[in-house]
Order: sequence, then structure tokens, then C-alpha cells
Amino acid sequence: MKNILLLLSFSFVVAMASGQTTSVLFIGNSYTYVNNLPQTFHDLALSKGDTVIFDSSAPGGYTFNLHTTNATTISKINQQPWDYVVLQEQSQMPAFPPTQVATDTYPYATQLNNIILANDSCTETVFYMTWGRENGDSSNCAAYPPICTYAGMQQRLRESYLQMATDNHASCSPVGVAWKHVRDNYPSIVLYNADQSHPSVNGTYLAACVFYASLFHKTPIGATYPGGITSGDVLVLQTIGGATVLDSLSLWQGTGDIPNATFAESINGNIVQFNNTSFNATDYSWDFGDASNSSQTNPAHTYSSIGQYVVSLTAGNACKSFVVFDTIQINNITGVSSLDENHSILIYPNPAKDILTVEIKNKIGNKIDIRFYNSFGQLVISKQTLNETEFQLDVSRMNSGLYAIIIYENNKIVVSEKIVIRH
Repeated sequence: MKNILLLLSFSFVVAMASGQTTSVLFIGNSYTYVNNLPQTFHDLALSKGDTVIFDSSAPGGYTFNLHTTNATTISKINQQPWDYVVLQEQSQMPAFPPTQVATDTYPYATQLNNIILANDSCTETVFYMTWGRENGDSSNCAAYPPICTYAGMQQRLRESYLQMATDNHASCSPVGVAWKHVRDNYPSIVLYNADQSHPSVNGTYLAACVFYASLFHKTPIGATYPGGITSGDVLVLQTIGGATVLDSLSLWQGTGDIPNATFAESINGNIVQFNNTSFNATDYSWDFGDASNSSQTNPAHTYSSIGQYVVSLTAGNACKSFVVFDTIQINNITGVSSLDENHSILIYPNPAKDILTVEIKNKIGNKIDIRFYNSFGQLVISKQTLNETEFQLDVSRMNSGLYAIIIYENNKIVVSEKIVIRH
């Protein structure tokens, strides 16, 4: 299963912004307080450079129904304008028959969501999809056979939590889905306590990874972790926890209001067409990495120089915004070849180590401007000459890597050439 782990890790090539702060209230029961999930989530986020302000109301065995009239729960909802309120139902109830869940769970989920929104309309309710018991729900198996097994119970939990998210225009944190992936592919990782129901330290850490990806839209890979988990297991839990969310964000959050920032691009020479694939957003802000910006949904941008550019998109709505970064490489300027057919210019050696020679076989004009760019599009050498037909550039102190030389004749590009510096 090593290949699966590596494949999942590649889905996080795009780098996200760091240093975010968010506030979260957890409402649930022992599945939330065992191993202190809120604190574990806080510590994980902090190790990634993000800050979580949190509180919780999680009496043992509590249901949504009990929370709707619990003075502590109501008081904590109203104590501040939360960014997120997480709702976790009693572990068995959402797995019961659909008609029973529609009577005993859904109405109280809606009541809690209404209380949350009454406190602050920008708060996002996030339904905490839990996991099936290790060997199914034996106490209710005879009455409802679908939950006699772990797989059957997990499927019912998935269905019910997604339905609650849809019904309440809210989001879902798919801890149970990540849990199933770990069980199916890494059975040696123990997710349960001895009671076959509550989470082990591994299980709680997996839940924290899922919440980090859900609320920050970033991978938990590289975060710190509590004692009792091996480094190999940590990488599995971080990778699966992050990928479960980030590979299917529209499934878990498409029914809510959390904006997602994502885009693709197509490059034609130095012209880049950006395809905005964000959702739950109404406002967009682009930074193309060359001091140019746009607020269009799907802008096209023309770069003036060869180089590497870091592009960012901030997508938001009236309540929240997220930013995503990607790096693009411009390798040529449209209409410019590596050697203009009307002139004979040699640039050698390539790769270069100490001295780079530019030789002009045929004089190409009175004013010649040579510009040397690194892979980030930064100008590192600029030289102007009027009469020289051969000159040398000292590159001995430049870092190894890919560079570009652009030669202008009277402010018109006549040569664009890639150069490798290798020491």
C-alpha cells in the first residue's frame, strides 16, 4: 500500500497560505472529549503556523436533542461570533433506520444550526461525521441488520451526516470516511480504544488531521503529533486525513458557505489563461506574481519576461476567504525564437560555469541591451553596449540553475535563450 500513500501525497503540490487564525466551538460527547480532540486539533494547527481559538461542550452520551436545551451549550454558542461550530451526534443514532433518524436526529440538528446562525449568520456549522463501531452495533443489530457490521454502520453514518449538511446549508468533516480508508488499507494502525467504540490516540489524531484540512484547506502533512504514535503511522494518518478532505472538497463543503480557492491554467507562450474552479465564492483577487492584479473570475494575463512566477488567487464571500498559490513557468515570449533568423548571435558555453560569452557575428544595431533573468523572473544582470561584437559575462558567483538571456535591439527582442549555470 506504499504506492497509495505516495499517490495521495502528490495531491498537495499547491502551497497554501500560512498564519491563519480561526475560532471553533465543538459540540458533542465522549467522541469529542476522549483524548481531547479540540486540544489535539489546536496543537496540530499551531505546529503548522495557524491558530485555533476553541471551546467545547461535550457531556458523555449527549444527543443533539439534549444539547438544544443544555444551558452550557447554548451559552457557549452565544459567547462570541464563532467561525465554525462543530456538531457531533451520539455515536449510534445517525446509523439507525432513515425514518428514525428523520424523527430523532434531523430536527434537533436543525434547531442547533438555527441557534448558531442566530448568534452570527457568518458562522459555518460543520457536521462531524463519526465512524462505525469496530464490529458494528451489536446492541441494535437484531432490530436493524444493516448496522450489524462496521461497513454497514459506517455507510449509514455517512448518509445521515451528509444529509444533515445538505438540509442545513452546512458542511461536513468526513472523519468516518478517512477512518474507513485507514482501516481498509492500513489495518495494523489501531484506531479504537479497547471498548471498540471510542478513539485511540491514533483515531483522535486522524480526526484532528481531517478537521485541519476541512477548516484550513491545507494538508496536515508535516505537523507535530502526540506521544504514542509512530512516525510511520503519523505520515499515513496525515496523508489520508488531508487527502480525504482536499481531494473531494466540493462533496463535503459544496452545500455550505465555506469558500474554496482553486484554479488551473493553460499557457501559450507568455499568455496564460486562468480557469477559476473555486466554489462558494463571489469575489476574486488575483496576483500574477509580476506586480499585476485582476478581480476577474477567469482572467487572461500576458507576461513580459521569461521566468517563474508565483500566482495567488483569493476567493471569498461576505463571510470568509481562502487563498491558494501556484507556480507557473514562462519559457518563451510569443513570437520570439531562440535565434532571430536575421542575425547571428552565439551564446556559449551552455551549460556555463564561470564565464559566459556572447558573440555577435553580424552587427545588429547601434543599441544592444542584454538582460539575464533567474528562474524566479528576477533580473540578475543587465548590460548595454553600443559597438562591441563580443563580450563576456562573469557568472561564477551565480547559483546553479536555469536562467534566461533576452537580447534587445533598439528595445525590440531579437534573441531569447535558456542558459544553465552549473558549478
